[in-house]
Amino acid sequence: ATSLPGPAASATADMIRQVVLALVACHAAAFTMTARRSLSMATVPAHNTAKSAEIFAEAKTLMPGGVSSPVRAFKSVGGEPIVFDSVSGSKATDVDGNTYIDYVGTWGPAIVGHAHPEVLDYIKETMAKGTSFGAPCALENVLAKMVIDAVPSVEMVRFTNSGTEACMGMLRLVRAYTGRDAILKFEGNYHGHADAFLSKAGSGVATLGLPDSPGVPKAATATTLTAPYNDLESVENLLRENEVAAVVLEPVVGNAGFIPPTEEFVKGLRELTTKYGALLVFDEVMTGFRIAYGGAQEHFGVTPDVTTMGKVIGGGLPVGAYGGRRDIMEMVAPAGPMYQAGTLSGNPLAMAAGIKTMEILKRDGSYEHLDRVTKKLVSGVLAAAEEFGHEMCGGSISGMFGFFFCKGPVRNFEEAKQSDTEKFARWHRAMLERGVYLAPSQFEAGFTSLAHTDEDIEKTIAAAREVLAEL
Repeated sequence: ATSLPGPAASATADMIRQVVLALVACHAAAFTMTARRSLSMATVPAHNTAKSAEIFAEAKTLMPGGVSSPVRAFKSVGGEPIVFDSVSGSKATDVDGNTYIDYVGTWGPAIVGHAHPEVLDYIKETMAKGTSFGAPCALENVLAKMVIDAVPSVEMVRFTNSGTEACMGMLRLVRAYTGRDAILKFEGNYHGHADAFLSKAGSGVATLGLPDSPGVPKAATATTLTAPYNDLESVENLLRENEVAAVVLEPVVGNAGFIPPTEEFVKGLRELTTKYGALLVFDEVMTGFRIAYGGAQEHFGVTPDVTTMGKVIGGGLPVGAYGGRRDIMEMVAPAGPMYQAGTLSGNPLAMAAGIKTMEILKRDGSYEHLDRVTKKLVSGVLAAAEEFGHEMCGGSISGMFGFFFCKGPVRNFEEAKQSDTEKFARWHRAMLERGVYLAPSQFEAGFTSLAHTDEDIEKTIAAAREVLAEL
């Protein structure tokens, strides 16, 4: 440039300076972005779970696998489970003082939020009169009437202590009523751990990869037929070839991940069971009072003959129930010959918690809130997955949702098993470290509550974006 005439040399020098400045600015911007990303990663709060680890180590010497229910052990996601100390609203706090936005909700019951003050007050008021009577309790009538008023199929109801117990009673009832032994269930659907149902089951059986459970005699499942979910043709073939007492299903699958039925499937089951003289049973332990006040049967406009319930109707206390048409339910002892009993069934504390929970759910705007926050959560996470190049699908109905790490859609258990479970495990751990507690299995649905706020959802989506960007 110095060999050029004065003005030309000056212009060239200015141009070179501008290019150099632009390059410096570009490198500075790149450095800043890298620094910010590194800072973002570095400023994820340290996830100290030393006390949880200590307690769980002792628990493994006292209880099989260190837990009272298998899926809690985190075996499918790696690492060790955290030990909760307290819950409130949409949050859970562990023994190390870490707080999480909770999307498990004690596996569904905490639909109005954990430790809702009105529920706790009513339990305290009731507890002052005693914890269990072993005799008729007036609160049983109150909750029974609420259930009958809400659920289209239920004209009479029997309370139990768990969803498993409700399904055991239901199974004996449908066999007693029809005089038939065979039942038809769906692959990946879970109806508790009774022997007859542990055939191609979901929930912990799917989570742990167990084909069937040892200790179940072949004779116990010899009359259990299984079909793929959302496959009417396979159902009709089985009904045509066998004398089936009942077709039993999760009307929205939650124990193989979140899998909704097609409208054709759920309505077709009603037509086929009527045609072949089988009863239709909705296991609404998970969906009852969650996807609608009247459960899945209200949501889909399909009325089964018998319904099993649990979770929400106990407001966080142990409870279950089965109910249905009066002529069917009058088979149950002491009205009829089909025996089923329970020492703590209908205990006043569970009844009180259920009554208050259902009262809160009936208030204006409850299901609108559940639907809105859940859709916001699902759409935000799926958008982040798409942005960062992950194959991920998911959906929701009211306060129930789920994701699969696969292209989708997922219509049955076989398709659910195509998910990238290793990626899910990494996703779960990274979200946990950022204060988001998700079900520790690809094969479990998630739940929102009336306590989940827009701020909770936005924090969760922000955490998901951060994780998916690095996953």
